[in-house]
Amino acid sequence: MAGADGPQSLLAAPRCSQRPHGGVAASWGLRFGASAAQGWRAHMEDAHCAWLSLPGLPPGWAFFAVLDGHGGARVARFGARHLPGHVLEELGPAPSEPEGVSQALRRAFLNADERLRSLWPHGEPGGSTAVVLLVSPRFLYLAHCGDSRAVLSRAGALAFSTEDHRPLRPRERERIYNAGGTIRRRRVEGSLAVSRALGDFAYKGAPGRPPELQLISAEPEVAALARQTEDEFVLLASDGVWDAMSGAALVGLVASRLSLGLAPELLCAQLLDTCLCKGSLDNMTCIVVCFPGAPSANEEAIRRELELDTALGRRVEHLTTEPHPQPF
Repeated sequence: MAGADGPQSLLAAPRCSQRPHGGVAASWGLRFGASAAQGWRAHMEDAHCAWLSLPGLPPGWAFFAVLDGHGGARVARFGARHLPGHVLEELGPAPSEPEGVSQALRRAFLNADERLRSLWPHGEPGGSTAVVLLVSPRFLYLAHCGDSRAVLSRAGALAFSTEDHRPLRPRERERIYNAGGTIRRRRVEGSLAVSRALGDFAYKGAPGRPPELQLISAEPEVAALARQTEDEFVLLASDGVWDAMSGAALVGLVASRLSLGLAPELLCAQLLDTCLCKGSLDNMTCIVVCFPGAPSANEEAIRRELELDTALGRRVEHLTTEPHPQPF
């Protein structure tokens, strides 16, 4: 949540219901799970999408995105619905890798933002961060704007993480000042906590400057990572997840659940429940995309988990049945 929301935007109790879902593309070794929870927020402003195959491209290409709206859900929902089409349009039938694909992702974000501007009611607030994973047979492309984040687990460890776009990052600060903006309380114009987003058109009107050089830019930062056999999974999530757990902790949690044989969609639901218990007050959405090298069900891990459950159950039973001393 990138806006300036206060306590009045929280509910008296969290809304915990989820609809986990997932899919498998067995022929090229991809599977994913996704889930979302409104949590303590008065409104659900996250959105997401998942495409295990892309029309017009060979097998092995896939697209996943998580978007986190602020000032309403409309921009996030627009991105989830229309950003994949803009990406496909820019990629064409035979994209060159990796530079051609990276440039196509940048154009797709900017084009989607321009299309949104043409439809947006004049003067109304609202925007959304976004993080995208585009999978090809040779590369993993991570494109993001704002503070929705992605991490890659490779060979049992955190191998890559996107970096949030905050106003005080040197490159972001320079762009904001050059566009005539200010940074107050670590926020653009004292309001937005992120420096890149779809929408937020009130911050995109500096005369004589292209879209990527406005106070708030929709240009994504793109990383092209050559695929390796040790690649295990990518986790994409809105900032409500990262508020509660570090990237390394989340990678460890996902790996441990996969080693117990948990389906990715159920894993996502457990992950969001964990973040809620750890104090996240924001909307939460996550997608886990698993590659052929992902951890699989491990008998030793399952045995240890059962032993732990049994020990905890006995301890709880002991605490609940043990007589308590009577007060004098």
